[in-house]
Amino acid sequence: MEYTKEDLIEAKRQIDSTLHKLRETIITFESKENSERYKSQITLAKRRVRAFEIANHFIENEIENS
Repeated sequence: MEYTKEDLIEAKRQIDSTLHKLRETIITFESKENSERYKSQITLAKRRVRAFEIANHFIENEIENS
């Protein structure tokens, strides 16, 4: 599937925004008094961060090559 450079830049912007929110969520959950209670949410958020970082990497490569 073909994407324009503008599509890729906007996708990267959206992913960067979501990454920022996820990282803030992780910090919030980890700083709670009973953070062990939020272990599954923290794990899920960390996995999502990693997935978005991978997606961002590929988008950045595609932008550079377009």
